[in-house]
Amino acid sequence: MVAQPFRLQVAESALADLRERLARTRWPDEPPLEPWSTGASLSYLQDLLRYWQSSFDWRAWEAKLNAFEQYKVPMRGIDLHYILAPGRGPRPMPLLLAHGWPGSVFEFLKLIPLLQEDFTVVAPSLPGYGLSFRPGQARFGTEDIAECVAELMTDVLGFKRFGAQGGDWGASISSVLGYRYPERLTGIHLNLMVVRRDLRFPADSPGLEKYQAQLANFLKEETGYQAIQGTKPQTLAYGLSDSPAGLAAWLAEKFRSWSDCGGTIENAISRDEMLANISLYWFTGAIGSSFWPYYARLHRGWPIPEGRTIDVPTGYAEFPKEILSPPRALAQKTYTDIRRWSAMPKGGHFAALEQPELLAREVREFFSALR
Repeated sequence: MVAQPFRLQVAESALADLRERLARTRWPDEPPLEPWSTGASLSYLQDLLRYWQSSFDWRAWEAKLNAFEQYKVPMRGIDLHYILAPGRGPRPMPLLLAHGWPGSVFEFLKLIPLLQEDFTVVAPSLPGYGLSFRPGQARFGTEDIAECVAELMTDVLGFKRFGAQGGDWGASISSVLGYRYPERLTGIHLNLMVVRRDLRFPADSPGLEKYQAQLANFLKEETGYQAIQGTKPQTLAYGLSDSPAGLAAWLAEKFRSWSDCGGTIENAISRDEMLANISLYWFTGAIGSSFWPYYARLHRGWPIPEGRTIDVPTGYAEFPKEILSPPRALAQKTYTDIRRWSAMPKGGHFAALEQPELLAREVREFFSALR
């Protein structure tokens, strides 16, 4: 496994093709209901696609990514892409940053520099996502991804021990690492607590009422994407791989629903940041393979077996607009060594994009106690 330096450069023909497709968008009508109540707003999406076609500067975002050291390494039948950002301090701790869906390494462009004083940061494109995808390759669930990035950190980069941080699937991957490789993990830090969706804990637990309301709303209103991505991902992939408008609608709705934006995405995540992320999915053609962790979860079950625990030191940043915020009493059934549990003042599901300074501070403070 020999890593090779990598730089991203999308062909000019691909940029022209995207602009042409955007210009030919065939729009649906919209129900005479409150915008966003049944999915992505027509007027918002029309404005977003006009901007994407005429004003968004992909080359500028390519340059932002290419400002970091990047590599690809052949591993488990794929070419795994990763950012390697060496630490600037005297004893930097190796830290794996794991993104989720619908994210990518573009989530971390502001966060990584904030961590480099204390950490050597490794941020892979998850197998099946973005720059770790090519057509026809094997598909990876979260357990497979955890095995892959453990191999990257230990066998390729030579780190005997390292920390892991993540939200969304990145939180699941970090948790699986803590479960399967406790001897390698200094600790794990999460901004989404990965717990089973049940309420089997004391009725007087702090936070129970809030969690019950969150869970009821999530199961009723927000799990449709999981059902289709977990059962018929290939069918959805045709539409989103062929239509940039469809791709933008599918992803932008999640950026709005899951961020602390007050109903306007750009209050939390800039339009350019969101489009850089969406564009990476478009140019790599990786949207179908990015669904696979949902398919694997539905058909394999929960990544941490029933009755098993994660015993490595764990930190948690609870952002107020996270999709689900389970009570500590429930989390402690799985995570037995929670060292830090911080209620954050602002932010949602996309913490690295929305509140990079707050997240970086929490990560530094959690791991500083483990040195």
